[in-house]
Amino acid sequence: QVQLVESGGGLVQAGGSLRLSCAASGRTFSSYAMGWIRQAPGKEREFVARISPYSGTNYADSIKGRFTISRDNAKNTVYLQMNSLKPEDTAVYYCAADTSARALDAGTGDYWGQGTQVTVSS
Repeated sequence: QVQLVESGGGLVQAGGSLRLSCAASGRTFSSYAMGWIRQAPGKEREFVARISPYSGTNYADSIKGRFTISRDNAKNTVYLQMNSLKPEDTAVYYCAADTSARALDAGTGDYWGQGTQVTVSS
């Protein structure tokens, strides 16, 4: 069982930056792929970024070059550094964990956090 708690969301102006954090419980954090998935009002869930246990990464085209995912296995935490934010990045951002990187890339996962709101004003 893995429990995930996100933090770091908020309101920011376009062009600004935020860093999201996701703290995970459990002794096997390092064996899980971790991902960020977002959902904007009235839209489907959208894959954002994924990091594998050995730090291989995958990004959605819409955020490539602006967002960076990283993990600190000693702290059981995964991060999403978001730069050059745009109003279309406004969404609830969810942290997810799965033993399958492919599942996260498809926007699914075994374990989910409660989500953190990111709002980007124009």
